[in-house]
Amino acid sequence: MLVLFGILIIIASVILGFIVLIQNPKGGGLSGTFGGVSNQFMGVKQTTDVLEKGTWIFAAAVGLLCLVSPAFIPKDGSNQGDDLINKMSTTPQQKATAPAPAAAPANTAPMPTTAPAAPASNQ
Repeated sequence: MLVLFGILIIIASVILGFIVLIQNPKGGGLSGTFGGVSNQFMGVKQTTDVLEKGTWIFAAAVGLLCLVSPAFIPKDGSNQGDDLINKMSTTPQQKATAPAPAAAPANTAPMPTTAPAAPASNQ
């Protein structure tokens, strides 16, 4: 249930952010780009009313969802997600065995070491 509230909060927050961005505070915003089509249908004054009402509705929805979601946290301290994890860990699983490393050949000689070359002097 908490996952559902989380998803609803994220969706409402994204919509709220979009509504806030398309509002035209003082002649600047994105509403000049997107609002031109809606102004033809609803008029300039009604467009700002709709955006303002949408802002308040989605802000209230985010606030209400944030306040109500803790009521669905289990009180006994258990987490429903832990049940799924415990169930998955108790089921027998086939483990893949790694192949044994190959043995090194017995007749290998150590590599010869060379002394570092002395730097040439420019005289």
